[in-house]
Amino acid sequence: MATNKDRVALPPMGAQKTNLTCHFCIVGCGYHVYKWPENQEGGRAPTDNALGLDFRKQLPPMSIIMTTAMQNTITDQDGTRHNIMIVPDKQCSVNQGLSSTRGGQLATVMYTPDGVGKERLRSPRVYVADQWVDTSWDDALALYAGVTKKILDNDGPSAIAFDCFDHGGAGGGFENTWGTGKLMFTALKTPLVRIHNRPAYNSECHATREMGIGELNNSYEDAELADVIVAVGCNSYETQTNYFLAHWLPNLQGQTVEKRKQRFPGEEITSAKVIFVDPRRTPTIAVAEQVAKDSVLHLDIEPGTDIALFNALLTYVVDQGWHDKEFIEAHTKGFDQVLKANRTSLEDASHITGVSVEKLKQAAEWAYKPKASGHRPHTMHAYEKGIIWGNDNYLIQSSLVDLVLATHNVGRRGTGVVRMGGHQEGYTRPPYPGSSKIYVDQEIINGKGMMYTAWGANPFQTTLNAEQHRAVILKRAGIVREAMANVRGGGTEQMIEAIYDAVKNKGGLFVANINLYPTKLAEAAHVMFPAAHPGEINLTSMNGERRMRLSQRFTDPPGSAKADCLIAAAIANTLKQLYSTEGKQDMAARFEGFAWQTEEEAFNDGFRMAGQAGAGPIDSQGGTTGNLVTYERLIAMGNNGVQLPAKEFRDGKLIGTEMLYTDYKFDTPDGKAEFKPAPWPGLPKPVAEQKAKYKFWVNNGRINEVWQTLYHDQYNEFVRQRVPMAFLELNPEDAQSLNIASGDVVEVFNDYGSTYALAYLEPDIKRNQTFMQFGHFNGVMGDLTTPWTDRNVVPYYKGTWANIRRIGSVEVFKQTISFKTRRFSA
Repeated sequence: MATNKDRVALPPMGAQKTNLTCHFCIVGCGYHVYKWPENQEGGRAPTDNALGLDFRKQLPPMSIIMTTAMQNTITDQDGTRHNIMIVPDKQCSVNQGLSSTRGGQLATVMYTPDGVGKERLRSPRVYVADQWVDTSWDDALALYAGVTKKILDNDGPSAIAFDCFDHGGAGGGFENTWGTGKLMFTALKTPLVRIHNRPAYNSECHATREMGIGELNNSYEDAELADVIVAVGCNSYETQTNYFLAHWLPNLQGQTVEKRKQRFPGEEITSAKVIFVDPRRTPTIAVAEQVAKDSVLHLDIEPGTDIALFNALLTYVVDQGWHDKEFIEAHTKGFDQVLKANRTSLEDASHITGVSVEKLKQAAEWAYKPKASGHRPHTMHAYEKGIIWGNDNYLIQSSLVDLVLATHNVGRRGTGVVRMGGHQEGYTRPPYPGSSKIYVDQEIINGKGMMYTAWGANPFQTTLNAEQHRAVILKRAGIVREAMANVRGGGTEQMIEAIYDAVKNKGGLFVANINLYPTKLAEAAHVMFPAAHPGEINLTSMNGERRMRLSQRFTDPPGSAKADCLIAAAIANTLKQLYSTEGKQDMAARFEGFAWQTEEEAFNDGFRMAGQAGAGPIDSQGGTTGNLVTYERLIAMGNNGVQLPAKEFRDGKLIGTEMLYTDYKFDTPDGKAEFKPAPWPGLPKPVAEQKAKYKFWVNNGRINEVWQTLYHDQYNEFVRQRVPMAFLELNPEDAQSLNIASGDVVEVFNDYGSTYALAYLEPDIKRNQTFMQFGHFNGVMGDLTTPWTDRNVVPYYKGTWANIRRIGSVEVFKQTISFKTRRFSA
């Protein structure tokens, strides 16, 4: 069945049906999985197939989305073969039956020996002499735990480093963040931990949380209810596709007018508008302009100037008297101080941002001027990596939320100041024992740490200052590989002694990789453990509106791969046994509490027993009474799940929370939201120096066709042919001056590194600006990023300037790649 390209086999009546949340982007679209024996097939009559649809005649439009990419044939560990079909759930409020290019391939990425997942890790591996060899869990755990114990006993927990996921979806989820966190923080007690996409163990939203506002505070429905959406640094059509298509566009198209009138009686309701704040005319802007051009305003700011923009809008709004004085007085603090610190005229902001005074006034009038009916507009503010990875994360978010608070655009339906998100969320961990100011990348570069475990993370393709980071780890790991190669005929103890000598006395670094695939980090690793992902395990996580669902297991993981929480348990139990054997019961006790046999047991130990989701400093979940939420109840709730925090269980249903802060009790000690001063700081010195020295700004981000580091997609022939190398969009006039054509390979370089990219001429890119795909294994954009971070060690990935030179052409690329514009046009 996996090879069929011209037909879709229908699931028969009686096919197993389970729920699956798409585990790629944060939207978390709901899907149904049908599984049935390989040699069976359903009929076309509605009584003969599990879909209940009549395929004997033309179906009405959008009855179902079903393609050959949504089917596959899998083999369970008992040798039985089954067909699977994974189709979008029309009853799911998130996607309403829509399927993204990512979710539409969920069946394709499920493991098969000859399919996309054929390179999956299926057993532990150890690097012996000069090659990787498969080995048993007991053998690999003995080595990993033995090195861990040796370092812990002699050098303490600060020598044991981790780079670990903190999210839901993919291999994350409440079960797995708890399992890894309990191992790292409660058992090992190491402070040397960083998160998969930033070089410290910290939040991406320090300022908003200090101001009392968690970053996921509304519902997707609020995009349908908003009068205006202010989209800041987010390319939602490409990165949160079905949120944009199912909830934003209907509002722009006027399809939610009646719904808005019913929800807000007595208010003036006009066609909705959207304001995009982005230096680049993104594909999202292009789509929105096609749908409702007169309702779209693009503030194409100069890179890194968001703070000046928000401060000017705040100043203008207050000068016009459009701020909510009663709300500010009753529910906030610090307004007068912020108004003084942030004061910026429209003229000054126009000079800094490059946006005309007229456009700035228009934006303020659309978003904040009271309606003719006297009511305040419902304005939703959506932001993402454009400011999260922008010029001083702390100040940008402060200035944005200052504007939101002044105009009372939080806690009311149709409003919210929310991040759009990357991964889904699924964070629950014990308290982190270290400081969020530890810049782990620099610690490793400076020779600190003796052991480095990359867990569901791939820093070689994603970190900042990546070229130096990668070079140092490869050099330090090479010392350990040489030491391991010299152990011939010895057992595990001899290997542990050789590794310890290398890391203690010779500057080496013992590297472990725990992941679905070997990944680029395997170039440095010494041991690898195989992980599993949703569908192969039971996994809970929540999307960008705090909607928690359970993805049910319907197949076996490849080989002996395990859920991350069970890998953490295996490591802890091995260490417990080692200490117990030595009679060190005090140390053995630190590794107790990992007797989990299933993901559900880890879930109950963490999410439920912790009493709330979101305990800890990383991803705010809103908090929920854990004992309300069980696997059984989540299965009953289907793909709609429950929006956290769960408030009660009534009439067989979990009752959740649609919007936070409707009671105006904010997440501060006194319950009042806190304004924060955020004066315009200019560009950081290292970034400004690169801008002065190099010609092109290298903007960067995700694209629709692939996901993240291409961990699945690099083995998908269609995707690899379409995007074989990170592409670089650049203006045709700039390209002509450099003798560059679409399809040419170019070098992009500055003082911090160089990388290659595939030139992609795009008229919508401004002169002296570019856009490079982030995270690709073939062309690492992070090689160009400065090591600068803000006060909370949040990186400025967007702050990159470089020069470009043509290398040449790769003719095979031109045979499979289209260089038509990526912007939608009628």
